[in-house]
Amino acid sequence: MLKGILITLFATVVILIFAKSLYDEGEQNIKLEELKQKYSLRKTPSVDHSRLSELKKNFRTPQDVTEACNSCHTERHKEIMSSSHWNWERVSYVEGRGIRYSGKRNVINNYCIGASSNELACASCHIGFGMTNDEFDFKNARNVDCMVCHDNSEEYIKASALAGYPDRTVNLTKVAQSVGLPNKSNCGACHFYSGGGNNVKHGDLEEALFDCNRDVDVHMASNGMDMVCTDCHTADKHQMLGKLYSVSSENINRSSCEQCHTNTPHQDRIINLHNAKVTCQACHIPIYAKVNATKMEWYWSEAGDLKNSEPYFIEDSMGNHSYLSIKGRFVWKKNVKPDYIWFNGTADHYIIGDTIKTEPLILNPLYGSYEDKDSKLYPVKIHIGDQIYDTKYKMLIQPKLFSVEKGDSGFWGDFNWKLACEAGMRIVGLPFSGEYGFVKTEMYWPVNHMVSPKEQAVTCNECHTRNNGRLVNVTGFYLPSRDKNNFVDILGILAIVFSILGVIAHGGIRTYLAIKNKRININF
Repeated sequence: MLKGILITLFATVVILIFAKSLYDEGEQNIKLEELKQKYSLRKTPSVDHSRLSELKKNFRTPQDVTEACNSCHTERHKEIMSSSHWNWERVSYVEGRGIRYSGKRNVINNYCIGASSNELACASCHIGFGMTNDEFDFKNARNVDCMVCHDNSEEYIKASALAGYPDRTVNLTKVAQSVGLPNKSNCGACHFYSGGGNNVKHGDLEEALFDCNRDVDVHMASNGMDMVCTDCHTADKHQMLGKLYSVSSENINRSSCEQCHTNTPHQDRIINLHNAKVTCQACHIPIYAKVNATKMEWYWSEAGDLKNSEPYFIEDSMGNHSYLSIKGRFVWKKNVKPDYIWFNGTADHYIIGDTIKTEPLILNPLYGSYEDKDSKLYPVKIHIGDQIYDTKYKMLIQPKLFSVEKGDSGFWGDFNWKLACEAGMRIVGLPFSGEYGFVKTEMYWPVNHMVSPKEQAVTCNECHTRNNGRLVNVTGFYLPSRDKNNFVDILGILAIVFSILGVIAHGGIRTYLAIKNKRININF
């Protein structure tokens, strides 16, 4: 009789576990199927622009195309001109600074340093025409470039160092008649190649995403959902959802995984509870730079070497430039594990004229801590290097890097740091002592793309371990299995012991009562 009871109990437990697993998987699949259905339905243009009479003509300038667009889309240019894609600075609140104007106009980075004095080159990724210097008219609607975001012909391309104008070979009429919703090529043409080449800056945004498989990114995979950037980075009146924390300071208009997947995407309650302090990206992006390497280190102090009075380059084993006379020495890496930090969505930035107080100098501190209720563990790429600064005034220098011709003080043409520093600082209206050196700097780039399939997600023991786990450098909180606390350990051991004793006692009592009842029935 006892044997039969135990077998029945065991079989019941097995059946319940199996049923629960089927239930969980089915519910999870329903959620995913709903998302798949939602994003598999592609929007198609309601208007065939090739049939519009306003676009059936030869356009002399790209501004003429903009005027044709504005003749129908009468207010869209105003939306663009109030957007982050158009403006190079914004009013924001920065912790410790108060209300400040900040953006590409005055924020320094440790890649190509800054836009000021280099507008002619930087404008190749600006959604406007005619940015030759810092006097660009941001209020001129004719200079709005509609085509760079809405061309669907795949033929529109900005020219290099031509103030934001398209390449002269572009057929403006064909492009104007081929506009539609932005696709991956529209966004990627700038965001994948920012910093001077493919995957230089972000590490998780690169040309491989144009046509990749699910191992590279489950969302943008050609053999998967084949999602485009604007599926997540949606826009209301051209105000895009999503922030680039190399220039943005506030925790507003962010794009997040929870937009689609909610705060409870898993059937396992314990995993869902992690969402209170751990971002989805921390587990689902185990590595970045999966296809092509990304730049991890940049040393401006080594720039300027020439061979036979001419600039030269050196390539590494992956075909990336490990040295350029105009930029210095680089270190590239592939299949990189992210670093992890506490991040609450707010940041500070080094603004031109700030005093250097620490070394290495962190150019965009991302704020957060375990105690901060808004902070979560976030995966980041940390880019390190050195860059030029004024040793007397203790501030970073904005050098003039680009010039159309030699002899105009641009470092990339004249290879003279002193001339480049004098010209650059004069343009931004700050003094230059004539004395310069190089200071170590760091930048933090949150990793949000290249989401791996769930089977490749970070496992529990990659973090919950004492042996050099992923979170070994993230301190200030207790992490089970990583950190040792005698009081907590004793409580845990006691909980396990009493749980086992409780199960044994409960089972023993049930068994005793069953046997006793059997005897009573027999005696009766």
